[in-house]
Amino acid sequence: MGVSLSGVMEESREAGRGARARRGRPALPTLMLVLTVVTGLVEAVSLLALGPVFTAMQTGNVLFLSFGAARAGDLPALPSAVSLAAFVVGVVCGALMEAAAEARGRRWFVIGLGVEAVLILVAAGIGWGLEPHYGAPTERHLTVAAVLALAMGVRTLTIMRTNVPGVPTTLVTRSMTAFLSGSTLGQGSALEYGAPSWVRRGLAVPAMFLGGMCGALLLVGAGWTVNWLLLPASALVLAVGLTAYLEHPRLHTGRSSGQSSGREPSGRSEPPDPSR
Repeated sequence: MGVSLSGVMEESREAGRGARARRGRPALPTLMLVLTVVTGLVEAVSLLALGPVFTAMQTGNVLFLSFGAARAGDLPALPSAVSLAAFVVGVVCGALMEAAAEARGRRWFVIGLGVEAVLILVAAGIGWGLEPHYGAPTERHLTVAAVLALAMGVRTLTIMRTNVPGVPTTLVTRSMTAFLSGSTLGQGSALEYGAPSWVRRGLAVPAMFLGGMCGALLLVGAGWTVNWLLLPASALVLAVGLTAYLEHPRLHTGRSSGQSSGREPSGRSEPPDPSR
């Protein structure tokens, strides 16, 4: 059977263009690191201007709530309770919307980030001109914290269903543990020292640090109000969503049937991530 030389050359050119396009587009883990920076920024606002309260890392709120219930440490329980309740609503609503969107073939990762960006923008509007009020938040402070916790609940559900190893975007404890145990110090062979997922775990920590430091410097050092910190946070989330929409057209979150397609098909698979 004859083979057309021109056809073979055309296929080679198409393959080359496809490879160059894949190399040129932002990798999904890079987008996750940007979202981790946003988390640090949002938590700086929550802790230093609205609380003390967490809106993404709910472990802190559970502890604050327990301390407040015991009347220990002079910590008010109400902000933590409001944030925790709003976060639960965000996760539940996000799960319902994700299932409905994916059942219709929609890309929930993009939709979920759009929802998060809008909620952060709403929080910025509610908190327009709002000064930091650490220790005794007003009703407006609590409302902003609740909307941010709602957004972070949606985000956490979205990232969990997308399942990118090593970058959960809303916490770094597991990333740090997996990074250290898989390093030359920990000698953890299961976590593959030097592999891409191992590197991502290491980068997640400075990404969170960078977001938190920038938020603290702008709030405390530069005297920014709440809205001026939340506006760029919303813009970054929206930019990540638009990038995913344009550059990762086959990205879908895990489906209710148990199949997970959080990573786009690439012809090779990465070993399971024990840190998740």
